[in-house]
Amino acid sequence: MQFTSLLNKVRTGASTVAMSPDWMQGRSTFGGLAAALVFESMRKVVKSEAPVRCIQISFVGPVSDTPLQIQSEVLRAGKSVTHVLGRGIQDGETKIVLQASFGHARDSEILVSASRMLPDIEPEDCQKLPYIDGVTPTFTRHFDFRYATPFPFGGSDLDYLKGYVRFAEPEPEWSEAHLLGLIDAWPPTTIPQLKKPAMASSLSWTVEFVQPLPALTRDAYTFYESHIVQSANGYGHTRARIWNQSGELMAISQQTVTHFA
Repeated sequence: MQFTSLLNKVRTGASTVAMSPDWMQGRSTFGGLAAALVFESMRKVVKSEAPVRCIQISFVGPVSDTPLQIQSEVLRAGKSVTHVLGRGIQDGETKIVLQASFGHARDSEILVSASRMLPDIEPEDCQKLPYIDGVTPTFTRHFDFRYATPFPFGGSDLDYLKGYVRFAEPEPEWSEAHLLGLIDAWPPTTIPQLKKPAMASSLSWTVEFVQPLPALTRDAYTFYESHIVQSANGYGHTRARIWNQSGELMAISQQTVTHFA
């Protein structure tokens, strides 16, 4: 099932969404999808047209392939900024929590444009991640990955990961929810350093959006570059930036990841 098709269930009023098995990653549903579904619910309760500026996401527990109940509430609606809380619940337990801030543009004397970044490698010159049934996480077949650095569990000595990604089949539209999916499709930046498969997951995730969101055509890649800030004792801290193929910055992403190796 396409990403947009699942988002549309929330947009048309569903408070519970059946999670599709083809979006699983091990014992949990792909986190980017779960976050996007809750985000769509949050956007619906914002009465203004203010765009989302930042989201903080906590992955409290694995989201199984059973129906996900989604709840959202406005914490405060100020003159410029609206704060919203959203949750995804299964079997009476909270599995994912989002807190988002939606903010109107305002006049300011401070104007610092993000530097354009043109990648030093093209998608066709990168390694395409193959889908291998039983080896590659199921959800990855929905994405077209092009790695400019080693694959996960490749024993890399690099402290960064970069490459291109897009949906394997062009989605009918483009939004911040889709960008959440594209960002979280990447594995934790620490994982390519491992020499054999091991469990890993995101503990917390923050995404800051550049608004107005730069354009992305349906079949275009996004370019992702993430660096390990620090990692020890089974926890890693990473920071990434995401651009479109024109070199326009779209988002900044930071994660705390856990790994069991």
